[in-house]
Amino acid sequence: MRSYRGPNTDNLQPVPGADTAFLGREQLEWLKRGLAKSRAVWKVIAADMPIGLNVGDGNTPAGVPRWEAIANGNAGGPLGRELEIAELLRFIRQQRVRNTVWLTADVHYCAAHYYDPQRAAFNDFDGFWEFVSGPLNAGSFGPNTLDGTFGPQVVFFKAPPAGQ
Repeated sequence: MRSYRGPNTDNLQPVPGADTAFLGREQLEWLKRGLAKSRAVWKVIAADMPIGLNVGDGNTPAGVPRWEAIANGNAGGPLGRELEIAELLRFIRQQRVRNTVWLTADVHYCAAHYYDPQRAAFNDFDGFWEFVSGPLNAGSFGPNTLDGTFGPQVVFFKAPPAGQ
């Protein structure tokens, strides 16, 4: 999610393009092929950025929030980088790939999220879990707010009290 990604923007583009790339086409197709071929009981997808957590990166020159990860603070249908994830989640459902679990990072606390299509703005996917883990040796903060595009629910989180 760092090698082929476009720049951090307002992440609100309505159609895929260079600015919405996060995995990149080649890597996205590689992942789809691997998931479709896998006979493993659990398909663990390790990714260095969380799916539904709003991870800000300041503002654009126009003063609009800019986003570092997938989520864009807009709980509606997929826009920007969410377009690739929507494509992947739809593929997983259409190909009947079962038991996917995401391990993600980049925030300084830990959490378990369940993504529920019945609570999502985009619901063409099967429910799945994401486990988020931060670095072991860094300042702590959080939890981040959630973006409702894919219907995440916080089932667990551990973060220190504010100011620590």
